[in-house]
Amino acid sequence: MKIVFLLPIMLLGLLAFGQNTASNKVNPSTYLNELKTELQIEWPKNKTINIVFHGHSVPAGFFKTPQVNTLAAYPSLVLQKIKSIYPYAVVNIIVTAIGGENSVAGAKRFKKEVLTHKPDILLIDYALNDRRVGLEKSYIAWSKMIKKAKKQHLKVILLTPSPDQRVDYVSADNELKQHSDQIIRLAKENQVGLVDSYKAFEFLYSDKEALSKYMSQVNHPNEMGHELIAKEIINWFK
Repeated sequence: MKIVFLLPIMLLGLLAFGQNTASNKVNPSTYLNELKTELQIEWPKNKTINIVFHGHSVPAGFFKTPQVNTLAAYPSLVLQKIKSIYPYAVVNIIVTAIGGENSVAGAKRFKKEVLTHKPDILLIDYALNDRRVGLEKSYIAWSKMIKKAKKQHLKVILLTPSPDQRVDYVSADNELKQHSDQIIRLAKENQVGLVDSYKAFEFLYSDKEALSKYMSQVNHPNEMGHELIAKEIINWFK
């Protein structure tokens, strides 16, 4: 009789442990501790830190298409912020993003065009374009990239989507929110970092005119918009 009662209790305990593990978020203040230490080392003992930004047109620097404003896009803004914190660091910002690309295509060239740069930190931003391939295919593609990166012992940070002015943000179940929720889930499941761009712009969603002031075109942020994303990213380096 004791065994009959104990087995369900043990199973419930295992399930609860699994749920707690899955719900754990990576701590921004400690996730990059080893790299933050490296960034503080002075010449001649320091080494070059490679940060790769992989994704679509936003990290690629597209503003009002076909204009590409590289220096005002969030990868360049992040570099400026990192250098203000770590003046002795040698940092390479490498952008492997391609305008118009989704994560399925990005996963196909991941080994050859991303891992070849031997990144220390990898940031992935594909959700805006992943609406074309859907949640299931994008989940598989993101998972493949994350697992390959972790196999190489890389630090990974996932980004939820920046705005698209055509989205009905009043709807709690809008398509971008669905992709945002999936990326949050991927970050938890894989115990990697998360930058919640979707949430960073949330204060603008109820006012289309206010949101437009942060956008260079319907689906690309301007420098003010990129600054919001950069501020979220730099929190991981403080």
